[in-house]
Amino acid sequence: MITTEVKIKEKKASSYPIIIGEGVLNNAYDYIKQYTKANRYLLVTNTTVFKLYGDKLKSDNTEFIILPDGEKYKNMETLLKITDKALQIQLERKDAVIALGGGVIGDMAGFAASIYQRGIDFIQIPTTLLAQVDSSVGGKVAVNCTFGKNMLGAFHQPKLVLADTNTLDTLDLRQFKTGLSEVLKYAFIEKTCAPDKDYHLFEFLQKNRNEIFNKDRNTLEKLIKICCELKSSVVNKDETEKGIRAILNFGHTYAHAIEKITNYEKYTHGEAVSIGMKFIFDLALGLNKISKDYYNEAIKLLNDYELITTLDFKPNKEEFYETMKSDKKVKDKNMVFIMPKSKKEAEILNNCDKNHVLRGI
Repeated sequence: MITTEVKIKEKKASSYPIIIGEGVLNNAYDYIKQYTKANRYLLVTNTTVFKLYGDKLKSDNTEFIILPDGEKYKNMETLLKITDKALQIQLERKDAVIALGGGVIGDMAGFAASIYQRGIDFIQIPTTLLAQVDSSVGGKVAVNCTFGKNMLGAFHQPKLVLADTNTLDTLDLRQFKTGLSEVLKYAFIEKTCAPDKDYHLFEFLQKNRNEIFNKDRNTLEKLIKICCELKSSVVNKDETEKGIRAILNFGHTYAHAIEKITNYEKYTHGEAVSIGMKFIFDLALGLNKISKDYYNEAIKLLNDYELITTLDFKPNKEEFYETMKSDKKVKDKNMVFIMPKSKKEAEILNNCDKNHVLRGI
């Protein structure tokens, strides 16, 4: 078992532990009771995860709400089902919400906790690799709406993150690689996230591919810890994304548009991100922002992890561009791009010529 911590600068009350290890789910309430004062819990999960792990979280003090599985259900209608359930069972301010599932469940449960009675505690128990390395950490919670992904949301830090590596055994290869997309994202931005440290994530990924795909427990614990600490380093400096936290959106400006124009049904979030990262590397190379050697090394890493890097349809470029303009990261009507600049480093660009943006597609 490995423990690390998210420390929010000048906001000690929002600091919290991330506990990573094999079988930590078996003692979930022992950990939860250490970090919350709640008497009762509303546990939010979906049909798939409930069948796998619901029994482990049953207790006399816990009520369940079981939602349908899928990104298309990450909306206001589902959010209101969670808050209605909280009202129905008369959850109080001192009580807590538990998110048991992947990124969709974590985002919705956290958003519900952020608005219920103006904010109550919540706990993240991520069961996918994507959620364990990224979405469960940092306090971003949201739902999608007609006009884009995560356009309605809040910053609401969990009290605790419990990442049980055993849950990764139940992921199929597609979902596992969805999480690996976010892992590789951190390899491409490591130095920008933590300039005073060197986790050697890029090299770790190059050397440990087989161990990662074989889901070796020690390797996965190290991998999850590195990603969480890189994200924590950024969140500590910029909790509410006023500046450097935007660096975590590497590949996401393209990715969110891909998800939206395909109605969140064709690609997983991680698949959209891996395509988005390939697009941004193509764009950076075309603009002479990176060397050809680094471009080749980065694309090789994407290919070595068998990630999707191309669309299997030809998009309408004007529609794609207009969709990108509706992203929440637009600033002063200009799209914000996270552009690679050298190995493990990226920079934030607040404006990019339309023709260049389209050339990246």
